[in-house]
Amino acid sequence: MSAKAIREYHGKKLVSKWLSSYSNSVKYDLEDRALLITPSSIRPEDPTSFDALTSENPWLLETKLVVKPDQLIKRRGKAGLLAINKTWPEVVEWIKERMNKECKVEVVTGILDHFIVEPFVPHAQSDEYYICLQSFRENDEVLFYHEGGVDVGDVDAKGVRLSLALGEAPTKQGVINALLQLVPEKRRDYLAGFIVALIRLFRDLNFVYMEVNPLVMTDDGRITPLDMAAKIDETANFLNHTQWGALEFPAPFGRAEFPEESFIKKLDQGSGSSLKLTILNQFGRVWTMVAGGGASVVYADTISDLGFGHELANYGEYSGAPSLQETYDYARTIFSLMCRHKDPRGKVLIIGGGIANFTDVAATFTGIQKAMRQYRDELLENKVEIWVRRAGPNYQEGLKNMRNTADELGLPVHLYGPETHITAVVPLALGLRDAHDYPEFDSAAESRAILASSSSNAKEGTEGESAPAPAVVADAAAAPATTTITQVASGKHAVADLTPESRAMVYGLQSVAVQGMLDFDFMCKRSRPSVACMVFPFSGNHYTKMYWGTEETLIPVYTTVAEAVAKHSDVTMMINFASFRSVYETVQEALKFSHQLKTIAIIAEGVPESQTRQIIKDAADKGVGLIGPATVGGIKPGCFRIGNTGGMLDNIIMSKLYRPGSVAYVSKSGGMSNELNNIIARNSDGVYEGVAIGGDRYPGSLFLDHMLRYNDNPEIKMMVLLGEVGGIDEYAVCEAIKSGRITKPLVGWVMGTCASIFPYEVQFGHAGAMARGDLETAAAKNTALAAAGAHVPRSFDAIGEKIYEVYAGLVERGVIVPKPEPPAPKIPMDYNWAKRLGLIRKPANFISSISDDRGDELTYAGMPISECIQEDIGVGGVLSLLWFRRRLPPYATKFIEMVLMVSADHGPAVSGAHNTIVAARAGKDLVSSLCSGLLTVGPRFGGALDDAASLFMAAVDEGLDANAFVKSMRTKNQLIMGIGHKIRTLTNPDMRVKLVKEYAQKHFPCTPVLDFALAVEQVTTKKKATLILNVDGCIAACFVDLLRNCGAFDLAEANELLANGCLNGLFVAGRTLGFIGHFIDQRRLKQGLYRHPWDDISYQTAL
Repeated sequence: MSAKAIREYHGKKLVSKWLSSYSNSVKYDLEDRALLITPSSIRPEDPTSFDALTSENPWLLETKLVVKPDQLIKRRGKAGLLAINKTWPEVVEWIKERMNKECKVEVVTGILDHFIVEPFVPHAQSDEYYICLQSFRENDEVLFYHEGGVDVGDVDAKGVRLSLALGEAPTKQGVINALLQLVPEKRRDYLAGFIVALIRLFRDLNFVYMEVNPLVMTDDGRITPLDMAAKIDETANFLNHTQWGALEFPAPFGRAEFPEESFIKKLDQGSGSSLKLTILNQFGRVWTMVAGGGASVVYADTISDLGFGHELANYGEYSGAPSLQETYDYARTIFSLMCRHKDPRGKVLIIGGGIANFTDVAATFTGIQKAMRQYRDELLENKVEIWVRRAGPNYQEGLKNMRNTADELGLPVHLYGPETHITAVVPLALGLRDAHDYPEFDSAAESRAILASSSSNAKEGTEGESAPAPAVVADAAAAPATTTITQVASGKHAVADLTPESRAMVYGLQSVAVQGMLDFDFMCKRSRPSVACMVFPFSGNHYTKMYWGTEETLIPVYTTVAEAVAKHSDVTMMINFASFRSVYETVQEALKFSHQLKTIAIIAEGVPESQTRQIIKDAADKGVGLIGPATVGGIKPGCFRIGNTGGMLDNIIMSKLYRPGSVAYVSKSGGMSNELNNIIARNSDGVYEGVAIGGDRYPGSLFLDHMLRYNDNPEIKMMVLLGEVGGIDEYAVCEAIKSGRITKPLVGWVMGTCASIFPYEVQFGHAGAMARGDLETAAAKNTALAAAGAHVPRSFDAIGEKIYEVYAGLVERGVIVPKPEPPAPKIPMDYNWAKRLGLIRKPANFISSISDDRGDELTYAGMPISECIQEDIGVGGVLSLLWFRRRLPPYATKFIEMVLMVSADHGPAVSGAHNTIVAARAGKDLVSSLCSGLLTVGPRFGGALDDAASLFMAAVDEGLDANAFVKSMRTKNQLIMGIGHKIRTLTNPDMRVKLVKEYAQKHFPCTPVLDFALAVEQVTTKKKATLILNVDGCIAACFVDLLRNCGAFDLAEANELLANGCLNGLFVAGRTLGFIGHFIDQRRLKQGLYRHPWDDISYQTAL
């Protein structure tokens, strides 16, 4: 969603705080005292809780006050929700009577819990004015009336307007001339200056709507907005977050936000995907989980159109390739809500979506399957029946896995793929159609079809035969005809037509999208790739390797648009994958080359409306056509593909997009454009061209721009329009039909008909999908299209029938002559994708069993990294997973951490630390210095751990006693590794040995090797006091006992780990900490190059 309503309190605070920044140093006397009272700021049952408010806001006791709810409630005065000229005690009582109480306003019932308190402003009726600022596609408009207040009447009809084109600066004289002629002359100049400053603030802070009624101006020059309603462009947060501060976007009154909605909203804010959830009726029995903004609307529409709107429990979407965890969180939230209230009739869950362009269906289904396992018992207890219709990348694997999960859990699940109309599962789920008439997904058949199409010249039809005609369907009733608006249907084409020779540059290092475009080109038998180059400013010029069919080719990558244009004079389009933060700058850069770049496709969602509007103006001024923002792009079968449009290659084949048909379409929704490809292919001879103009409120090109191109193209015989609730662009198409500018048959449908069943405002999937008046509703626009002469189906569910009806009529009249169906081209399937589908296999060059980074989350020995953190397994736990592939008990991981600590350092004099220091002082980097130190680890430094472990372990296994062991070592003339210290004795012990020994004796199940080592110490210290068990020997003995007796390993496994050098690894891991410390220490001390002193070297030249 883009335009979001804010509280009156926040709107007034923004104006009072920032107006002076836009007033050319004129100080307007604005009332800025206001207080927002919420359940968290007071406790109605505790009178003293209000006292803190007066201490922080002493003005509450100094003036008469006004109080009212601040919850996006319209006409509060007429609803009795306004108290004026009250004292603070009276305000307190008024709030107490209403706080957290239910209240009905017109047809909506909600809880009152936010109140705004302001000073009462005494004034005359003649001091009241009405002003409303709104942004539109090409201008900003100020609506003004010289009277204000609750009884102002129809200001749209009697108010005066000032229209400011984008970039046009407001002036006081312009405001006076257009708006203030009926305002007393003595007030005009001052009020005009205020309005000018307000317009500047409105624009700069990215407001999209601001209504003040009344705006009070008294004779003393004080201006006070008494009542304000405002909306702000949420997508501009990255531009205005400093000015906005902690801005709140409350839910509409009567729709208190559920905790689950807050959770999903928070999830969405931290995700690059789109996750939306609105609870409509928590007791409803029809629940949906739909992928895609446009698809989410048509599912809700169909449920409503079939008479089940009152049973629809929720509206929402998950799209944009959400991660496994995000999909799981979304699904478990739906399951939790759905199973909260039982219904004896059972419940229905529709997991639906259009044909995805790039989202891996199987990956998202994995998250849903995880939630199904968690809620299996609840789903069965609530008699939930699940209906799934999904298609797109890897959908076959996804549906197959969903079937396996359903069978495993014993859940009733029905599965359908793209062969079934997108909304056909709705009447099936609602029991309105016989499921036996709709065969479910067959994974085996699908796999055979994919393999055949990828390995042979499998044909959709036989060479020389016409495409088979779809089955005849019943007629659909047309909508009544009433509404029209006057709008000129210009004949100018805003977007250039693409040809098989058209070439593009892609902004962004989008290798997957580019490869998809090249694969499409190859299938369409283009002579050369449609992508000439890529632009990526964050790396030097280079080439990136792509496939052209089965051969490799190189695509150049440049750092600037200027260089790309200069080196590729045949490029006429830029496909812009820049993020929403940098779209504006990158498009402006491209517009400098408007002499060559004639079309720009903007893929990013979330571009601020102010930037989009300026882009549209600048592009129009330079004669450059736009597609987007918030679009997947467009496709011209057999010719050109923008980005990921059309989805995977199997969908290209299924929808016959490798050759042109006779039908052209325009859609707001990118996801639904793929669905239209499928529907049109199944009900006609296929698509000639299709464009998704984008779901934002201000798309770069309009429906009419493309419809006029299509109408003027003799190859196109009929057109399809898929609009949505919000905006009035469809009316321009109506006017063009009525005026005769559009002469070809047009099938039209506007999504969002379900909006009428909601008692409050609901934001649908796209930023522009919200009606701002009756004219913008889906029902009104469908009626207007039908009245103008378009072919309008009874619902979206019947759009395929209507397309066939029109197509069949054109065939019958000879307007369309079906052509022989060419063989479907081979699909040069990507190796990785074929492997994921299970079509091929290949031996791996590497094997790893300790970690996996392929999924949504890194795992250590199967344990997700998030669980490692949440369960606080520590460094010892991570080490046990990576080294031993086991989750060792806490005492064991704590011991490992203790070993790392005691072995971290032994001063600067030992060889490893010494080498590290010398290398650091020679100017070497950290890694080089660390390697210098680590290379000294061996038999004489650090290696004693492994040797000590081997000696003690072998002796214990052989059953030797300590005396016999020492005697045998003396006989062999071998040192006992792990025994001996320079200064420490039994009476002056090494504290490290004491700590390790005592911990093992206290926590380990048993310590036979440590006991043996201590027995050896008793023998050796009788010979010499310093022949004690040193820290190396103690750690070695304890570690052997740990591996052998912790229960995680059998004896053979423990011995193998020790033989593989894990003890030496512990020393290296611990000592690395110390070596890094020495490196940092030398850098901090800024020590110079080390040279060993002569007097510490014995020079022996005579040898």
